[in-house]
Amino acid sequence: MKEEHEDSYSHVLKYTGIFGGVQGLNILISLVRNKIVAELLGPAGMGLSSLFNSTANFVSQSTNLGISFSAVKHVSELFDSGDAERIGHFVKVVRAWSLLTALLGMLVCIVAGPLLSNYTFSWGDHTLHFVLLAPAVGLTAITGGEMAILKGCRRLRALAVIQMFSAIAALLISVPIYYYFCQAGIVPVIVLMALCSMLLTIRYSYQLYPLRLRGAKGILGEGMEMVRLGVAFVLAGVMGSGAEMLIRSYLNVVGDLDDVGLYNAGFMLTITYAGMVFSAMETDFFPRLSAVNHDKAAANETINRQIEVSLLIVSPMLAFLIIALPVLIPLLFRADFVPVVPMSQVAVFSMYMKAMSLPVSYLMLARGDSMGYLLLESVYDVLLVLLVVFGYERFGLWGTGVALTLSYMLDLLIVYAYAHLRYGYRLSLPVMQYAAMQLPLGVAAYVVTLIDDNPYIYWILGAIICFVSLAISVHVLHQKTSLWEALIRRITHKPKPDA
Repeated sequence: MKEEHEDSYSHVLKYTGIFGGVQGLNILISLVRNKIVAELLGPAGMGLSSLFNSTANFVSQSTNLGISFSAVKHVSELFDSGDAERIGHFVKVVRAWSLLTALLGMLVCIVAGPLLSNYTFSWGDHTLHFVLLAPAVGLTAITGGEMAILKGCRRLRALAVIQMFSAIAALLISVPIYYYFCQAGIVPVIVLMALCSMLLTIRYSYQLYPLRLRGAKGILGEGMEMVRLGVAFVLAGVMGSGAEMLIRSYLNVVGDLDDVGLYNAGFMLTITYAGMVFSAMETDFFPRLSAVNHDKAAANETINRQIEVSLLIVSPMLAFLIIALPVLIPLLFRADFVPVVPMSQVAVFSMYMKAMSLPVSYLMLARGDSMGYLLLESVYDVLLVLLVVFGYERFGLWGTGVALTLSYMLDLLIVYAYAHLRYGYRLSLPVMQYAAMQLPLGVAAYVVTLIDDNPYIYWILGAIICFVSLAISVHVLHQKTSLWEALIRRITHKPKPDA
């Protein structure tokens, strides 16, 4: 039993580490890119880019029918069965539906261009910009279908490579275009980045299952079950993208583009970048949870293991982020982005909440409770918008950071209550112990940021807190896994001892 326990921890840590490491490299590349882009565009340009990106994501998620998510479950089940013929046939189904949603997304983006322009901007006519974004929406839909095929077939190495080279391509594309065209290059950059991501993805997916048009007639009718599964996920995504678009539009209308750019910078550093450590969940955790979703004890153990490892990995990173943000913001962006530091520091706490709530949220999808998932996501999105509006009205940008943390905290409580009442989920004692150790250290790190008259005390206390958080995580992971011994054996070339 102990060996199974160690294997469980080792598996979660391994794949969280692999994708977390890849995302770490992606973050470094993205930070370099954002530093250069911030220098070239400034807060207003960053805000404009954020508006176009959030709108394109909203249209994409509104029209993709959840293929990028729901197809993973179906492909994974067929892959486990080992029936190569059925897998190949279902791949055709996925590609047919992806093409259909790509065409639908482009049409919606073109037709709704005037509406999106009026809704998103309080100045100028940006209809043409939204029309020109249509190819990006279509390319994203095709990419999502091909990614689902790779995830379902467990091509983790290919997925990691695609993520890494997509980040490099984004750097190489955006910098020269923004240098020569400034804000006029925003839409072309979005489209070209979507094109590169699609080309990288189909390179691997077509190697695995070559594109075959023969036998595709009438194939759309076979994917209705997949589409039905994805509808709730789509609606939840639409609510999420809509909430983000609404928040940015509100800041643009009530405030200005500078406020949108500052909010987006803080959001990227806390929610987007820190949240990338959870990227392994959809790729590895969700298929494992789906396999045991009808066994309450096994599902609880799988979820709690994922929470424990996520919390232990992310906590030292978050403590460091809180302390280092006053240096990171001007270093990674520009000096005029410094006003977003207080907002970012308080928003970091939302990632502690996400580490504990996200694995539980997947239980609803694994059980096929699409309506429950949609309901909870909708409640969260409504709370987020209301809290951000209230926070900005009362406390400015800092209030938006508080709103992000409060919305994630309320989401955590609601998700836990629902999972407990509906599925009998119970939080494990180790999760509560690790949260009780790491969360106070995060609070202590935030308290240290209030010391602004003595930089020596600030950095000494900050370094001590970060070290303690890291030491706790390393000690627990060392006790729970055999990865440390495996690493020593690899370095010293000693064989694994016999059982």
